[in-house]
Amino acid sequence: MENEKLALHETMETHEILNFKTICLMKSKLMQGICFDNDLKALMEKDVQQSIIASNELKTFYEGARTNYMQ
Repeated sequence: MENEKLALHETMETHEILNFKTICLMKSKLMQGICFDNDLKALMEKDVQQSIIASNELKTFYEGARTNYMQ
């Protein structure tokens, strides 16, 4: 495919998903500090690690993102 840029709506949706994953990541990381249950802490740490991986994958889509509708 010659034109590998994301459409404008795809760029916006990718941005929204990345923001959501970032908020989930921050919440899990912060909640670990006030959690006393080791099993729950381990589950939140697993969520943090998976969120980091997912965020990095989403960032690759931004390489093809349009920031100007004339591009």
